[in-house]
Amino acid sequence: MKRILVLCTGNSCRSQMAHGYLKKIGGDKVEVKSAGIEAHGLNPRAVEVMREVGIDISGHTSNTIEEYSNETFDYVLTVCDNAKERCPFFPAKSKLVHHNFPDPAAAKGTENEILMAFRSTRDQIEAYCQNFISTTVVG
Repeated sequence: MKRILVLCTGNSCRSQMAHGYLKKIGGDKVEVKSAGIEAHGLNPRAVEVMREVGIDISGHTSNTIEEYSNETFDYVLTVCDNAKERCPFFPAKSKLVHHNFPDPAAAKGTENEILMAFRSTRDQIEAYCQNFISTTVVG
């Protein structure tokens, strides 16, 4: 089983969505946790757009990286540039993998436009997670 930590700035949207997808796609081949440099709380729009694709992240909590400082991970996935730049040192066993996704929480406009931004980021994260699991964990 591969241990994966998904890291973002606030552990409210992108890392939570990636956490949900990695667990769904990876199943019993992975143990997934997510955290932020800070804890901003779980974003209700992230919960809503993940529910649209059949993944329930409503029970997730918003955690900080300090909570996992004594744990080892095979992979630390940073999903935003801020987290990559501020990512603390992890033991050599951890492989750091980075991809910057747009922050849907920064979207402006009508509620529908904001939800479209969340869906777009969600779909990008899904494709990334599918590829990561198939090439890194399974392959």
